[in-house]
Amino acid sequence: MKKRIVLALGGNALQKNGEATAEAQKKVAASVGKLIAELAPKYEIAVAHGNGPQVGNILIHEEAAATDKAPAMPLETAVAMSQGQIGYWLTQAINNAFLELHQTAKVATVVSQVVVDRDDPAFRNPTKPIGQFYTETEAKKLAHEKGWTVKEDAGRGWRRVVASPKPIDIVEKDAITEMIADGIIVITAGGGGIPVYRTKVLKHLKGIDAVIDKDFAAEKLAELIHADIFVSVTAVPNVYINYGLPHQEALHKIAAKEITNLIKYGYFKAGSMLPKVEAATAFARKGHTGIITDIDNLKEALAGHAGTIITA
Repeated sequence: MKKRIVLALGGNALQKNGEATAEAQKKVAASVGKLIAELAPKYEIAVAHGNGPQVGNILIHEEAAATDKAPAMPLETAVAMSQGQIGYWLTQAINNAFLELHQTAKVATVVSQVVVDRDDPAFRNPTKPIGQFYTETEAKKLAHEKGWTVKEDAGRGWRRVVASPKPIDIVEKDAITEMIADGIIVITAGGGGIPVYRTKVLKHLKGIDAVIDKDFAAEKLAELIHADIFVSVTAVPNVYINYGLPHQEALHKIAAKEITNLIKYGYFKAGSMLPKVEAATAFARKGHTGIITDIDNLKEALAGHAGTIITA
């Protein structure tokens, strides 16, 4: 039987050198498509992805072109737009890669809603910067007019910040599971998923402006679809301690308990490697395998010969 894997592609996976146009990003997606086609004979595959550069561009376009008759779309809708955009690029790339092998692919993008808790503490302390930069005066004016939270961003200007709550469920999980069992390569949970919450009385779904970390959403996906392996595909071949220092050390095979201690003592940076390590470790604690590596070492990592491999 094929093992079931979830691949979480970093938000810059389609912008390795800052590619901005759709055609340039499609060319980068082609390499991802070829890799997926090579993996498909051995694995059932779900692909999640980040959307940081892409959704940021969508928001800039929305805000710049907004009028009273055509107002800017809210963030949660922009996330949905980015899921369709990136899903299109990836499904096309995967289909083309199969055609080059004289095969046909079953591949589809599922625009997915990820449920969060409206009372998550993250909503009381928004920290995730999104969209364009403003002067302090512009930012504070927009905060007053639109109810935004704005903060200064590392000396580069002022930006809107939103909450980054933890995912607790994926609305389309049953459909995704059935599709994967039927041999379909599914692209889903893009950009961490469209953030939604359930109303208290009727349990209706409602969108909410937030950004869900793509690794946490992908790990939740792996859990819900009963995957065997979760892989966070990032820019480096391994997780390192003392990264960037002369005595940096690559981590290879490591138990979840050991890496939890490294997390506890602050070896990984928030907003960088920390969420990847936390997500892969959380999946490993459930009795499965979590992997962190780059795209060049992915096949070897899945075979147990490369990357950082976290076990229960």
